[in-house]
Amino acid sequence: LCIGSAGAFAQVAVVVNAKSPVASMTAEQVSSIFLGKSNSFPSGGTAVPTDQPDSAAVRELFYTKVTGKNTAQVKAAWSRLVFSGKATPPKELASSADVKKFVAGNPDAIGYIEKSAVDSSVKVVFSAD
Repeated sequence: LCIGSAGAFAQVAVVVNAKSPVASMTAEQVSSIFLGKSNSFPSGGTAVPTDQPDSAAVRELFYTKVTGKNTAQVKAAWSRLVFSGKATPPKELASSADVKKFVAGNPDAIGYIEKSAVDSSVKVVFSAD
């Protein structure tokens, strides 16, 4: 009964630079950026998405909750976009700590981390509970 229960309680926060003019985003806006359908924030400006490794539980949780796709479906979608030359996949960083550090240091960056890892160096624009 305990298998998978950790994921049931995990919460994902989509974060941007603390000084970003973006105050909040919808799941559709976040999904568009992370699936390569859009490369800009709702308020304008280029969005630089950051991803986490396939092995990170937060990655599967993020894509399932925000895009409605599992990581295999996301990979397939990105393969098509990259092959057609239409988009470049998000920069993959090793951990939530690395994503947070990258986003905190880059005004155009957007990423996702565990809600418990959020601090004042980043701003939450969407939560997937």
